[in-house]
Amino acid sequence: MSLLPGLPFDFSGIHLNPEQGLTQQLYQALRLRILDGQLAHQTRLPATRDLARQLGVSRNTVIRAFDQLYAEGFIESRVGDGTYVAAPIQIALDTTPPAGAEPVSRLHGTQLEAPFLSPPPQGTPRAFRVGVPAFDLFPFDTWARLQARFWRRASLDSLGYADPAGNRRLREWIAVYLRSARGLSCSAEQIIVTSGAQQAINLCATVLLQPGDSVGIENPGYRAVGKAFASRGIRLCGVPVDMEGLKVEALVAWPACRLVYVTPSHQYPTGVTLSLPRRLQLLEWAAATNGWIIEDDYDGEYRYSGTPLAPLAALDRQGRVFYVGTFSKIAFPGLRLGYLVVPPGLAERFAHQQALDVRHLEVSTQAVMADFIAEGHFQRHIRRMRRAARARRNALIQDWPADIAPLPSLVAGLHACVRLNSVVREEELIEQARAVGIEINPLSDYWLPDTRMSGDERAGLVLGFASITEKQIIEALTTLRRAWRCSV
Repeated sequence: MSLLPGLPFDFSGIHLNPEQGLTQQLYQALRLRILDGQLAHQTRLPATRDLARQLGVSRNTVIRAFDQLYAEGFIESRVGDGTYVAAPIQIALDTTPPAGAEPVSRLHGTQLEAPFLSPPPQGTPRAFRVGVPAFDLFPFDTWARLQARFWRRASLDSLGYADPAGNRRLREWIAVYLRSARGLSCSAEQIIVTSGAQQAINLCATVLLQPGDSVGIENPGYRAVGKAFASRGIRLCGVPVDMEGLKVEALVAWPACRLVYVTPSHQYPTGVTLSLPRRLQLLEWAAATNGWIIEDDYDGEYRYSGTPLAPLAALDRQGRVFYVGTFSKIAFPGLRLGYLVVPPGLAERFAHQQALDVRHLEVSTQAVMADFIAEGHFQRHIRRMRRAARARRNALIQDWPADIAPLPSLVAGLHACVRLNSVVREEELIEQARAVGIEINPLSDYWLPDTRMSGDERAGLVLGFASITEKQIIEALTTLRRAWRCSV
């Protein structure tokens, strides 16, 4: 099939500020023009060298911006023919319930009988604990020095009742970080500092929902979130996940659903990325139904090729997305520090609810984190953590016993999800691993209890690889091979 001739590329209006991140500016300028239709399908982009010369920047700046647009599906490469704006993305979503669908009064979803969390694993992280980063790499000496400095200089007015939205300076630095590193433009006024992602999600549930409301959650998905909603009398609508992430069209079967919780950058636990068409379709659903989206970007900093993907919130133009971020996966969970970015018109309402719930958070940790970011320690630590996670991921890939089950491509995140062909096999492998002191989570535990599918389709292993060294990973895999050999 012949292709239409490429349309001309017009780069007028793209002005880059040399005092700010050039790659991020160029990426955002091109992405905005594609979304607005200024750069239509079939538009041929200039060669990276030519565009760099036209804009007065280095070729590497253009290459990095193009790489980001490739990763997110905005542009495509045609062998021997150059780079083009990708095919138009169909985002229209029919929100009319299908013929024969159950009436809204019956579409309430799952109500968990015991919405309580199991105690978390205790002790020093070991193979292959899920959900924890490399504790051993955190610069505790630097943190201790900053904290000591805070208490030496603490003014009396900083020790009284504080702003419930959080330390103003920290919120400003979070906004700077999100703009430069995540492509999310927001102001300090939109940010609520929380005691972690879980509290941010609970805050959303309190403000946006009432008991009896229905919420869409990924299925399989993050168990703690489902139980947090269920504990408030909110019913859960399990939305299937495939290789492109959340199946947005499935939301049509849940017309009572008012809110969707999603992990688009690295779906938990399967590890897939929500595709660009699905992202736009989900935003269309929210706009058409007056619904809300909670985006949990729990480990978005960890991407092993190119720069981290832009959040779903960066595409939101209707004020429907609540962006949840956490420092737990960069620092350590015991820090208990995260943040919530809310649409501008709701910031005051969320701050008022925060005041009712906790009055305000502890002041010194927020002040120290603001200094930690302002002085460049945070950005350096992220780079160090990303390098370490990549090396540990590589050790897992290299030594994984492929005769058990193939390991998927690990392009992001801090854990791997290995599919199995039976729950019996899953139970057997996990029990044998437990017997030799190795932690592995069963994938079958991440599904809602009334999911209508074969139990064997739910089977798999979920393994965290970031909290232990490469040497420990190799040793653990050697131990696993011995433990599993008798059943292979």
